Amino acid sequence: MCDNDSFDDMLEYEVGSRGLSRRQFGALTAGAGLMALLPPVAGAVEVTGSPVEIMTPDGTADAYFVHPTRGAHPGVLVWPDIFGLRPAFEQMARRLAESGYSVLVVNPFYRIQKAPTSAPNPDFADPATRKALTTLMGSLTPERIVTDAHAYIPYLESQPSVSKTRKLATIGYCMGGPFTIRTAAEFPDRIGAGCSFHGANLVTDAPDSPHLLVPKLRAQFVIAIASNDDQRQPQAKTVLRKAFHEAHLHADIEVYKGAMHGWCVIDSRVYNHAQAERAWGKMLVLFKHALA
Repeated sequence: MCDNDSFDDMLEYEVGSRGLSRRQFGALTAGAGLMALLPPVAGAVEVTGSPVEIMTPDGTADAYFVHPTRGAHPGVLVWPDIFGLRPAFEQMARRLAESGYSVLVVNPFYRIQKAPTSAPNPDFADPATRKALTTLMGSLTPERIVTDAHAYIPYLESQPSVSKTRKLATIGYCMGGPFTIRTAAEFPDRIGAGCSFHGANLVTDAPDSPHLLVPKLRAQFVIAIASNDDQRQPQAKTVLRKAFHEAHLHADIEVYKGAMHGWCVIDSRVYNHAQAERAWGKMLVLFKHALA
């Protein structure tokens, strides 16, 4: 889960299963071709997006904000995976905005480096690359995530394109999965929905494990678990289901058969289109009824 085992899984995955060579896939995901991997949004609204900067107690965070050009809509805070803020997440945010949401994707590593914080299609077999990525991830503590959430949520709420009367959502990928729970626990009155896509370390033995924060939530969740993550930690789904059940909160917690850690991100070596679309669809259904 965002560790050496995950990197090895990505290396072993056959990009050719989608009819693309690694070189072709790398070229496709390097720029505008990313959108070719995604189906068009039915009834898409016109959107506007741009880089933004947000002041935090620890410095200036760079981010990307995209929203419908007209009206006020539910705000969504997106925590990216270990590879950080990049074109793939900008395109995914744009797609979500076309469905009627105002979406902020942040660079979680702004304290160390502005985006991009990883090279396109990084070589996981390179020890230096692995070390750089894990060092970035290791710089993030629960306390820093909470500090940043207290900057990002007010930023969203200050935007004219974000509705003041509807709930907010937060979604996270890979290492960003637990950040969604921490954010929702800090803002229980404002966060109405959360999604963790192949989230890492949602259940641990630590006293600050994300699953222990579930009683503080008022948000409904979608938790999409990779097959190989479930194989390594099969008890996690049971612990999460119990935590949400005891908190009387709806949570769609599912292991996605054949989907490997990282499968939801369009520039991932293990991107699984069919299963990614299933998870995306569940997110939209959740948002429709939870962000009233």
